[in-house]
Amino acid sequence: MANLGNPQNTIELIKKYDFRFQKKYGQNFLIDTHVLDKIISAAGVTKEDMVLEIGPGIGTMTQYLAEAAREVVAVEIDDKLIPILEETLSEYDNVTIINEDILRLDIAKLADEKNGGKPIKVVANLPYYITTPIIMGLFESKVPLDNITIMVQKEVADRMQVGPGTKDYGALSLAVQYYAKPEIVANVPPNCFIPRPTVGSAVIRLKRYAEPPVTVADEKKMFSLIRASFNQRRKTLVNGLSNAPGIGLHKEKVAEALEKMGLSPTIRGEALTLSQFAELSDLL
Repeated sequence: MANLGNPQNTIELIKKYDFRFQKKYGQNFLIDTHVLDKIISAAGVTKEDMVLEIGPGIGTMTQYLAEAAREVVAVEIDDKLIPILEETLSEYDNVTIINEDILRLDIAKLADEKNGGKPIKVVANLPYYITTPIIMGLFESKVPLDNITIMVQKEVADRMQVGPGTKDYGALSLAVQYYAKPEIVANVPPNCFIPRPTVGSAVIRLKRYAEPPVTVADEKKMFSLIRASFNQRRKTLVNGLSNAPGIGLHKEKVAEALEKMGLSPTIRGEALTLSQFAELSDLL
């Protein structure tokens, strides 16, 4: 089987099937073998592992994963890619292709059937618009995870790992850091893809925590406070939380809680750490 990490082979395959790139799926196929190797080693894939690949495209990374893992389940939303995947992966008997929207798939059930409920590894090359729902869906649905190693837009990767006081810090940073330890393992320039994206990408590994780094009485409540405090970034936390629909907090109550924490009533959400949000949530 032709190595798809070679751009020429990728181009020939696309021509053979007269494949048209779909903007709505944000399709960019990786054509750099060094990056493929980096992803496999960052994810720590071994012959013991079941790997879930989201968005296999034409199967470039899937081939690498199939060589390294015990079993690969590749979930592809675009039905036009299924015949291509059937060809490029025909030599591997340890790959299952599922033509489905990952957000509609019961991944916990899949992990149970294919991996006996043991933690799975997730690898993906994700389009910008769907990165957050997919990552949060994996974390929140209590799927047993070892790590998620994904290729995303560079600025999204940065956002996942920054701390308080930076402009990229926000609800996504806090959510990711509550569930996992983020680490950027490679920056990937546009020329590593067909077609070339307009922005740079990065590979980031999210290593799932066994236990979250902070304890909070009500996880859902904490995240609704976090979202509300970043929905209106320019506002103070007191104003942001008292104006937020569905939260129903009085300014006095928020100011009082901040005072107990030794924080100024004019502080903004972007200045608080994860453990401070947990404390605030418990106080409120």
